[in-house]
Order: sequence, then C-alpha cells, then structure tokens
Amino acid sequence: MTFRNRLFLLPIFVLAFTLTTLPAMADLPNFTKLAKEAGPAVVNISTQKTITVPRKNQPEIPNFFENDPRSPLNDFFKQFERYFRNGRPRPETERSLGSGFIISSDGFIATNNHVVEGADEIKVNILDENGDYESYDAKVIGTDKLTDLALLKIDAKRELPTLKLADFSEVEVGQWVLAIGNPFGLDHTVTSGIVSALGRNISNNPYDNFLQTDASINPGNSGGPLLNLKGEVIAINTAIIARGQGIGFAIPSSIVKDIINKLKTDKKIRRGWLGVSITNVDPNMAQALGLDESEGAFIAQVVQGQPAAAAGLLEGDIILKVNGDKVADASELIRIVSSLTPGSTAKFTVYRKDKTITVKVKLGERDSEDQQQAPQKGSKPTNSDIKELGLTLAPLDVKTAQALGIKDIKGLLITNIAQDSVAARAELRAGDVILEANLTPVNSVKEFLNILKTQGEKRGAMLLKVVRQQQVMFRTMTLEK
Repeated sequence: MTFRNRLFLLPIFVLAFTLTTLPAMADLPNFTKLAKEAGPAVVNISTQKTITVPRKNQPEIPNFFENDPRSPLNDFFKQFERYFRNGRPRPETERSLGSGFIISSDGFIATNNHVVEGADEIKVNILDENGDYESYDAKVIGTDKLTDLALLKIDAKRELPTLKLADFSEVEVGQWVLAIGNPFGLDHTVTSGIVSALGRNISNNPYDNFLQTDASINPGNSGGPLLNLKGEVIAINTAIIARGQGIGFAIPSSIVKDIINKLKTDKKIRRGWLGVSITNVDPNMAQALGLDESEGAFIAQVVQGQPAAAAGLLEGDIILKVNGDKVADASELIRIVSSLTPGSTAKFTVYRKDKTITVKVKLGERDSEDQQQAPQKGSKPTNSDIKELGLTLAPLDVKTAQALGIKDIKGLLITNIAQDSVAARAELRAGDVILEANLTPVNSVKEFLNILKTQGEKRGAMLLKVVRQQQVMFRTMTLEK
C-alpha cells in the first residue's frame, strides 16, 4: 500500500474510532451541577496552636579566652554558649489547613479529629450568597480519636447550606464519586473518581473500616466530603498513602452518622465493653473445630470480673453474631460491641464445641482508647515422640513449671520440634506448654493422643492452646493425611 493510500484511509480510521468511543464518553457523568450545588456547604478550616521547639545547636565557636577568667571576652563567650548555642526552648506558632462540611443549617460542621486536635484557635471560612468568604471562630463540640472524627459549631446568624449523609449500605465498588476540599490551601478544589474498595484497614486499628477511592486526595482535603452523584456524603476524606498515586481513604457515612450524632448529644463517645481477648478464625482453626466457614471471632481469653465472664462466655467460644448481625472477624466484633450502649444487653450467637448457643451479655463501658486485657497464665511438660507431628512432649513437673514462671502444674511441655514438621509449620516452639487440644484440657500424652486420633485426624487439623513466656496463645496444626 502506497503512502498516498494510507493517508486516504486515515480519516476513515479516525471516524471509526470516534463512533466506537462516543457511547462510552456519553456515559461519563457531568459533575458541573453537583459541584455547584454542593460547594457552598464545604468549608475551609484553618487552625493555630503554640508548640515548644528546642533551639537547634549552632556551630561551635571556640572560646580563645577560656584560660583567662578575668577577660571580659571570656564572659561573653560563656553567655553566648548559654543563651544561643544550647539555649532554652522557644515557643512557635504552628498553622494547618483542612476541610469540613456543614451538616445542619444552625452551624454544626463535621471534620477529622486530626484537623483540629490540640488547636488553640480554629477559624472556619464559608462562602456567602455572593461567593465571598466569611470567617467564623469555631467551637469544638466533641472529638473521637479512635475514628478520627470531630464535630465543630459556628454561629453564623443565618441559615447555612448543608450536605446530607448517604445510606452507606447502598455504596458499591466502581460507582462515581466527587471530592471537594482545600488541598494545599487551594480553596474548593474538585476531583472525581470511583470507589476503589471497601472495608480497608490501613493502620492495624480495629476501628479502621475505610472506603478507598482513586479521586485525588491531598493534604488539606482531610475532613472534606466524598459525594455520590446525588450530592450525598458517602464518606469523609481522611488519609493518603504517601507513596501511592490515586489511593485515598475516607471514613464511611455509617460511622460518621453514628459518631457525630453521639458527639452532638453527649459531647463524647461511650463504647460498649465485653472483656475478652479475641482473634480471627482462620481456615485451619475452622477445620480443627469442625466449622464450615472461617468466620466469627475466637475468644482466646475471658477476663475475670468483666461482662463476658459474668454472662458465661468461655475461652474457645466463637462469636458468630451480635443481635443477629453476622461477625466476619475480630475487628468487626470490636466495632459492633463498641457501637452498643454501655449497660445495654446484647444477644451473642456463639459456637461452642459443635453446638450453636445464645448468650445474653450486659455490656460494660470501655474505660479508655487503649484498654487492654491482662493475659492469663497456664502450664507445660516433657518426653514422648509424636513423629507424625514432629513433636516431643512431656508432663510438666514442679521444677520446670517454676523455671517457666508457671503457677499451675498443668499441661504438656514441648521439649523438641522437628525441623519442617507439622508442629514447626504451626509455629510451635520448644518450651511452649500445651494446655488444651481442640478446647479440651490435656495433662498427659495419652489424653493428647486420644484427641489427635478421635478429632484431629478426622478433621485434618488441631487447635492448641499454649503458654509461651507466660502469654496465652492459640496455634492450629494442619495434619497431613
């Protein structure tokens, strides 16, 4: 084909490409109206706080007169060293910018806790009817550090535009979203994208349950709204991954609605408290215990004197539902229990030794953000080879128990682990003490072998409760058939 013929065909290719892409382009949303209507309810938040900063060490200036105490220059160098080189800390003013949005016409504003945390002064700038900015002093009504949310109030003396929180159960991966905020102080910047994922945990915090989006989120966007095409807030923009491009995270409207309503009513968050240590149910654990699915939260420890113990929940129970709501994992159980009112009674659906039962628990109140349960103690022993597991066991004697800091002379001591064995792959170690096998106490090798034969080999897995350095933990052995 000659060059002239190729030039002749080029317009045809361009026309064909245009015709095939026009339908797809026609499906793209037009955000113009949405941005115009939602924009006035989005606010700019600027904060100011005083911090103490130590003076940086200055380059050392030698004192040539230090051997002459009578010289006035010697005194000068000493004073310089005292006040300038290693001087006292000095106060400095730290300023930051963020975003927020108006949730009620009387001036309540939702934002992130980290936007206003520790601030001495908070200014909120909003657009008036003419598109000009009005500045107001804001009062902090309440904050919640665990979910990174805050509620502010301004007195504008007029009815303000608002944004509505969406029903988060209708949010789906792939839907279009619009973010409005003040990245890098650039007022009312609008970016669009889609919902990339749901249920993200980015900081190993059980309260993390972020929506992920590829709409551009930058410093200054924190606290601003992420909107659906109806103009409803489906999430509050909160975090980014520094090295990630097109990855932003936002707090779902379901969490925002719950926390903001509680802050508005009580000015603080009261969280339900169960009093257990829990872990996820992995497939191996589910197999060992005879569960069809690896769901729920496994109770590794019940703290005495706490609501769970008073209600009769036991170590080894698996919590499947709370008030009829399914529990996917340990983090979800924490979120569900925390959302309930202290003093209320909750109905727990529990899997216990091949049976499903219901336990009613009157919840306590979580005392602080980092309330933890104290681990309980157990015991261990010595010498019988179980070759199929790569494990050597022995009954625990008084001397060994004392050496391990164990009070109760119970359990089986692991004296040796074969390399690349079933026990090694279960992350068991020599010196561990096995207290239970498949939730049944074991104090002799015979008892252990009986559970291995009757349950472990049948199910293809065994769940072991062990003590290691006075810490109770659970390990699952997947058996080779």
